[in-house]
Amino acid sequence: MFASDLDTTIEFLKGVGPKRAEILQKELGIFTYGQLLTYYPFRYIDRTRFYKVNELQPDFPYVQILGRITGKETIGEKHKKRIVARLTDETGTIELVWFQSLKWVEENLVRGKVYIAFGKPTVFNGSFSISHPELETYPRPLTVTGNMTLQPVYNSTEKLKKFSLDSKGIQKLQALLIEQCLPEVKETMPAYILEKYKLINRREALLNIHFPKDTVSLQRAERRLKFEELFFIQLQLLSSKQFREMKFKGQLFSIVGERVNHFYKEILPFALTGAQKRVIKEIRIDTQRGVQMNRLVQGDVGSGKTVVALMSMLLANDNGFQACIMAPTEILARQHYHSIASLLDGKLIKVDILTGNSTKKQRTLLHQQLEAGEIDILVGTHALIEDKVKFKNLGLVVIDEQHRFGVEQRAKLWRKNDIPPHILVMTATPIPRTLAMTVYGDLDVSMIDELPVGRKPIETRHLFEGQRLRMFGFMKTEIAKGRQVYVVYPLIKESEKLDLLHLEAGIEQMRYQFPLPEYQISIVHGKMPNADKQFEMQRFIDGKTQIMVATTVIEVGVNVPNASVMIIENAERFGLSQLHQLRGRVGRGAEQSYCILMSGQKLSREGRKRLETMVMTNNGFEISEIDLELRGPGDLAGTQQSGVLDLKLANLVKDQQILQEARNTVIEIFHEDPLLALPENALLKRFTDKKSRGIALDKIS
Repeated sequence: MFASDLDTTIEFLKGVGPKRAEILQKELGIFTYGQLLTYYPFRYIDRTRFYKVNELQPDFPYVQILGRITGKETIGEKHKKRIVARLTDETGTIELVWFQSLKWVEENLVRGKVYIAFGKPTVFNGSFSISHPELETYPRPLTVTGNMTLQPVYNSTEKLKKFSLDSKGIQKLQALLIEQCLPEVKETMPAYILEKYKLINRREALLNIHFPKDTVSLQRAERRLKFEELFFIQLQLLSSKQFREMKFKGQLFSIVGERVNHFYKEILPFALTGAQKRVIKEIRIDTQRGVQMNRLVQGDVGSGKTVVALMSMLLANDNGFQACIMAPTEILARQHYHSIASLLDGKLIKVDILTGNSTKKQRTLLHQQLEAGEIDILVGTHALIEDKVKFKNLGLVVIDEQHRFGVEQRAKLWRKNDIPPHILVMTATPIPRTLAMTVYGDLDVSMIDELPVGRKPIETRHLFEGQRLRMFGFMKTEIAKGRQVYVVYPLIKESEKLDLLHLEAGIEQMRYQFPLPEYQISIVHGKMPNADKQFEMQRFIDGKTQIMVATTVIEVGVNVPNASVMIIENAERFGLSQLHQLRGRVGRGAEQSYCILMSGQKLSREGRKRLETMVMTNNGFEISEIDLELRGPGDLAGTQQSGVLDLKLANLVKDQQILQEARNTVIEIFHEDPLLALPENALLKRFTDKKSRGIALDKIS
């Protein structure tokens, strides 16, 4: 048998066949022997412990009892027919009940014989019973795979169960597969890595992940397979990064010239934080190496990423290059444009903006000026990637909230110059360290983890529906001080009409509590035309309205320093990251700001945890770690399109140390052997030479 036998179509495995193969493909995406072999159990039932009958409790999930069959009888007729047996140990008797497979039970269950019964105990008429228990004779035969000390439990579906492919059915297939193919499984990791981290070989790991001898064997198998999984993700990411650095030269930004120095010394109205200075220095070093920069800058809401981006773009201008910044929405693009324009105050350089709403006349002039090199910084939306948009010499691309753009959209910007421009990616959604190492593992990561001097932390409070009058009173107090207030309602795609009604009910309530002419209210939601949204937002920005009632369209892009209160209705319906983003809309001025989370009395455990977290901390990085723990990586922004987080076994929350070890190992390997030319790295070289991303490890050897 060859290693390629693991590529064999699953229908040829004994006990599968065409129909079962089809349902395995549809339900679990299992097409081959190799894919089934890496379909791991999600938990294990301890079969090492035997319970006594008098120890049983109604809430026990599964138990194993050793006893003698002391009675057996058939009760009822036709569809009510069942067999009831009594299993007795020295402490008492429990009933075993079968409603199906009665003929087999009648022929094989022997009165007076000792059995091991395994199943879920239930209480009926004050007595314990187990329906359809698994039975084994005692002592167990030595031939049972793994000796059933820890029984694997596999995820299944209702459709699979109709084909007898419940957890037990999948377990039987795994036993057959291991017996048939395990001797042919090839090693995927170099021997020196196995030795360094004391990892068992792949064959032993696969056997003990499915049928562990004991808990120690299971732990060693899990560690080996988790390390392997995370190691090859890092190898893929870092080899991609290395290939890019070797292939793409980068423009040299060797001069820190008049624009950067004049802006920093004469124009910038505030002192940079230590974190901002550190990140700008990292960008300067990147752009002097002669390779294309690919750096992710993540910083909390209000941490000053725009200033870092502006100084990086001025650095490009000082070296004779143009720069652009692409934002996912027109609101955010205009926010960036106004921030940059007001900081520069019409000095040093020419800044312009291009969006889907730019007129034909504006576009024609802009295209001419851009190609002539008369525009130094262009701010825009997706409109920047249109073929008509041509730069004279694009040297730096800044992408804001990159997870909102597709890979191809980003790549179009890179092709706007003969030598690809440097890439600076910014996000206001703090990313957990482990997620950054995987989703953005091929980028260099900078963190702005310090807020500007003078910013007061936002006070966050959680109020229940019964405290609504208290909330209205607080709003009136703040408005009386000349402040403004946001009131945000959730928007759930599946039920936009329902949410709009909810929003409208909220508006009626607001108008009752805050009557004209004393109070003015702006209303913004996703169903409004863009022009109407812009008009309403502008009224709020100009201070003509005191209250903005909105859906989450104001999550990003609205900067109103005078707004001091953010009220989030039905806060339990929002994710942690979104709550944190919304809270970041206030706290931008010198005054104390507040965030009030309104919720109903009934909260799920997760909902309560989210709201407690928001009250407890303003630190976006702490919040992101808790968000990852609650939701898992698959639900966090940008991970689905990354293609690297289809984790079978590893857990980014629990396995941080293994991930760090795996990444450090790959970094060391590339440092010592950049081309993976040494004989001991032949396996790794084979992996990196493969063109497809989701390559099965079995195919490497």
